[in-house]
Amino acid sequence: MTQSLHPAAQKGFSLGAELYQQVRPSYPQEITFWLQDRLKIDETSTVVDLGSGTGKFLPYLNQTQANVIAVEPIAAMLQQLQQAHPLVESVQAFSHQLPFSSTSIDAVICAQSFHWFANIETLTEIHRVLKPAGQLGLVWNQRDTNVNWVKALADEIAPLEGDTPRYHSEQWKKVFEQQTLFKLIKLNTFQLLHHGTVEQVVSNRLLSTSFIAAMPEIEQQRLKAKFEQIVFDFTGLTAQDQIDFPYTTYAYQFQKA
Repeated sequence: MTQSLHPAAQKGFSLGAELYQQVRPSYPQEITFWLQDRLKIDETSTVVDLGSGTGKFLPYLNQTQANVIAVEPIAAMLQQLQQAHPLVESVQAFSHQLPFSSTSIDAVICAQSFHWFANIETLTEIHRVLKPAGQLGLVWNQRDTNVNWVKALADEIAPLEGDTPRYHSEQWKKVFEQQTLFKLIKLNTFQLLHHGTVEQVVSNRLLSTSFIAAMPEIEQQRLKAKFEQIVFDFTGLTAQDQIDFPYTTYAYQFQKA
């Protein structure tokens, strides 16, 4: 495995894998129907969950009854996945070097991950392993910044991103320009509310962000207090009060050309 990971992913997700598993939101239940209806995934399918992290998307793939294989390059994330989903086949591998035969996979799903490896080497490798007319599904949960306190949190975080790959930068879309490997079929969007305490679903969730998880502990705690202060200023809710964190889930269907 020679491909290098972005330092924010390597350090942040290695140090913060357990927190990631604990505080990241799941996905809207409609995503299972999307997998079955749009991507035609069923009990006869073999599906790769690429960049599967701690396995947050696996329950939805498992509901399709497909044969699912999880692929994750970071050992700490893979360990969390294996603890949470011991019955799912999992392998440590990079996106540009998949350990599968050509034209052997029905669908590849990248949930909350494709922006980390949005390069032509990866796209070529996904194309190689997919069957003719195979499906590529890209899924992201994104904070709904139409809500005032969510926008304030996003504004607080934005200067910290640096060159870290992010969905909202839309840099990942560039790999689909001037290529003939995949065609976009459709984008579907769903709404999601992540319910819990302010500490759990807001401040600790934001601490699991790659470039924040890579920061020194004292800086993380300063940010945690700042996040909780922002929520209090807008809503009057304290760290142990219950809140709904609103997300929009974006689900892109691409088909192998």
